[in-house]
Amino acid sequence: MVIPFEKLPPGFAATLDAPPSPPAVADPAATAVLVRDGAEGPEVLLLRRQRASGFVPGAYVFPGGRVDRADADDRLAALVTHPPIDPPLMYWLAAIREVFEETGVLLACDAHGLTAPDAHADVALGEWREALLSDQGTLLDVLRDRGLRPDLQGMAYCAHWITPVVEPRRYDTRFFVAALPAGQDAQPDAREMSDAVWLTPDAALARFHEGRLPMVFPTVRTLEGLRGPASVATLLAAAAASPVRSILPRLVRGATGVELVMDYVEEK
Repeated sequence: MVIPFEKLPPGFAATLDAPPSPPAVADPAATAVLVRDGAEGPEVLLLRRQRASGFVPGAYVFPGGRVDRADADDRLAALVTHPPIDPPLMYWLAAIREVFEETGVLLACDAHGLTAPDAHADVALGEWREALLSDQGTLLDVLRDRGLRPDLQGMAYCAHWITPVVEPRRYDTRFFVAALPAGQDAQPDAREMSDAVWLTPDAALARFHEGRLPMVFPTVRTLEGLRGPASVATLLAAAAASPVRSILPRLVRGATGVELVMDYVEEK
């Protein structure tokens, strides 16, 4: 797979010229692909990072980020009724927290299975979102205060990417697909994101190939894997049934772009 230089985020290819030695440690991270049913099939939410962002500035990405210590809190894990075996629960919980911080969408429900209210209409949830963004609270605080628990029923593990060793900032990232809860809407935090679009995977890939939607390799490949299903329900079922392989790509600079050489390791 080769992506021309002009279709990559600014500065992305420059990391190949001066790789760090020894390679940076890959920090645990989690990403969630929010999906909703649309007229042409399932649509995914893509956010554009501010150009001042420290990681892939200007690129369209899925909500996500580093796993925090609080995401592995046993008290938070105890709120999950049927914890998954793989990947470790902290990745699922980090994905839920990151989605809430970056979009205001809370993947949680109450004891009766009712989904969390829209954070943009619920004043308390809006305040908790701001608290998380300013490191003044945790996901456990939010859920305890609102009488909620993490809702993993609308999520499926779909990919595992490890940042190439040539890059100075590396992540060991688990990707999830997550259905947009009924009654909620995404409103990205403008301090981190400059744009937000809902697109079918096919439409997003078409814009990428036209040079109108800059994305990095994992985003492109994830979108390719989400094409086909006619509804969010079938998309989630397909993702849950598909094996996930760990991918540690190698990046090679070519004459016109950067080539991605992928090494796979069977994971489940």
